[in-house]
Amino acid sequence: MGKVYLTGAGPGDIELLTVKALRLVREADVIIYDRLANPDILKEAKSGCEFVYVGKKDSHHTLPQEEINEVIYQNALKYDSVVRLKGGDPFVFGRGGEEGIYLKDRGIKFEFIPGITSAIAVPEYAGIPVTHRGVTVSFRVVTGHESKDKNHSQIPWENYKTDDTIIFLMGLHRLKTITKKLIEIGKSADYPVAVISRGTTKDEKTVVGTLESIGSLAKGLPTPALIIVGEVVKLREQLNWFEES
Repeated sequence: MGKVYLTGAGPGDIELLTVKALRLVREADVIIYDRLANPDILKEAKSGCEFVYVGKKDSHHTLPQEEINEVIYQNALKYDSVVRLKGGDPFVFGRGGEEGIYLKDRGIKFEFIPGITSAIAVPEYAGIPVTHRGVTVSFRVVTGHESKDKNHSQIPWENYKTDDTIIFLMGLHRLKTITKKLIEIGKSADYPVAVISRGTTKDEKTVVGTLESIGSLAKGLPTPALIIVGEVVKLREQLNWFEES
């Protein structure tokens, strides 16, 4: 039996991969990777390393999560070093916990390798701090996916009446619903919002608007994309650095 390294690949820019993650990629016998991991990372693998793609895109999954868990397990039975390479961080909506529990129940050793989460890094590259003295002292990271039960929301919208920065991951396809809900709980229609597409990569594009206007402004932006809501969005005018470099 081998060991599985549930590894965060970071938000896109390959130079944001951690030193530890890079070492494990170079030592891996097999790398099981998803769509959000920068494919250039695979070029760092040793000769003979096997690659298994288990990517997901919106509702189109190569494999359901339950089968991905089994793929990781089966490879751990065959190889000494298994890297499960996941975009961002394994614990920030990365389902790393589910994979770890699956392996634990089957007696497989595993280790979590933290990755830089897109929730902070992507706004940072766009010149939007998630916190800023005198503007906001806290932030929330929220899944952009919603419960399939239309009569029940897994997102506690009523909790978002404060001036916390709110970051929605994987929510571009639900942008209209998100902005409508925030207006319904009392946020003004002209409250600042930004959508950042393909953040930290050469294809990064940021659109800034309001809860009322962002739906039309962000139309056609490619995924992956992140939505950030809050007064901190206004600081982009002074702090934008990456897209202007």
